[in-house]
Amino acid sequence: MNEELVVIHVRFANDGTVQEIGERPSGVVAQAWFSRLWKKAGDRFQVFAGGRGIFRLPRAELEELRGEAPEAQEAQEEVVAEKGGQG
Repeated sequence: MNEELVVIHVRFANDGTVQEIGERPSGVVAQAWFSRLWKKAGDRFQVFAGGRGIFRLPRAELEELRGEAPEAQEAQEEVVAEKGGQG
């Protein structure tokens, strides 16, 4: 089976917050989108030097994550905040 993979690029600031991230749904801040991806697909994240990294996700899974309800996003943001910003 040959499924299409989408590569989502992430760029971090020096303090570890997300500066830029690809494929972000409108109305979702960069850090919240990263948190959502990390929670559901953290095992498919690859770290690069220079504060960069990528997720490689099947197109269908990406579309499912993009359609996730904002309430779930807010709950995840609270968890990240409680952990001191570490997901």
